[in-house]
Amino acid sequence: MSAEIGSDRTLIQGAGGNTSLKGHGGELWVKASGVWLADATQDRVFVALDRAAVLRCVAGGVEPGPGTRLVRDETLRPSIEATLHAVLPQRVVLHVHSVNAIAHAVRRDAAGVVAGRLAGLDWAWVPYARPGLPLTRAAQAAMTGMPEVLLLQNHGLVVAAEDVGRAAALLAEVEARLAVPARAAPPADEDRLAQLAAASQGAYRPAMPAEAHWGATDLDSLRLARRGALYPDHVVFLGASPMPILASPDGMAAVLSAMPPCVLVPGAGALVKAGGGHAVDEMLACFGLVAARLSPDWSVRTLTRGQEAELLGWEAERYRRSLGRQPS
Repeated sequence: MSAEIGSDRTLIQGAGGNTSLKGHGGELWVKASGVWLADATQDRVFVALDRAAVLRCVAGGVEPGPGTRLVRDETLRPSIEATLHAVLPQRVVLHVHSVNAIAHAVRRDAAGVVAGRLAGLDWAWVPYARPGLPLTRAAQAAMTGMPEVLLLQNHGLVVAAEDVGRAAALLAEVEARLAVPARAAPPADEDRLAQLAAASQGAYRPAMPAEAHWGATDLDSLRLARRGALYPDHVVFLGASPMPILASPDGMAAVLSAMPPCVLVPGAGALVKAGGGHAVDEMLACFGLVAARLSPDWSVRTLTRGQEAELLGWEAERYRRSLGRQPS
């Protein structure tokens, strides 16, 4: 199930998102930081933790350390969201970066709009907090009882259930209720991008998924790219906002001087820094998929400069950013 949702770009992009399973012996199996859920049936992507030890860390206000692991393995770190998985009582927890959920979660009127769509489900709205322990604390404060659905402001979606089948069915139901049609975006100008990549002397290449170009070819999405970041992974993998935009043909010199992870070329598409793995491509695709679902008439909340700085300066996110899987 983890591999299946990890292969669906509308739910998971790159190393984003995480799943967990609580065993009957008190263990918590949670996705490791920086690995891809899409690889769950091929590689080791889960870490076993002592759930009671993680809960003691939450109570003490500290992030879980090596002492919470049941099997010491320095090659994998538990997800930064391990504390959130631990405090939820259900055995199966799915945390996804659903583009439909994010399209609602960034709206300033999100809580009211979503209330109608999720009527009848046991759900809670969680105000934005930095991933990790701050988000866990925010979720605890927002929960009454044992909700099965958490909508995380400017972040994503969590569903929790007692078994995999129920969790998968609940995720599908929430997705159907939150579904937002995407605007059609013009295709990338492949010739223009190839010319610019050649002008960069191999420093940049065209982004790979078609959706990665939507943020540059769709004018409404491009305007949003100039405003700011919508969710944490945007900042972690694409850098501080606003996204770099190539305003003129001679602007490539400035791009090569700064070497940002990516650059948007209005009307043409996106370029990404060569040799850096596939994570930036996936995050550009996430932005394209989310932005295409946001109406220009909606009032949208972006992350503040302080919230962006908090993410960029966090060692846990620098570690996750360093584990870039190569393009396939």
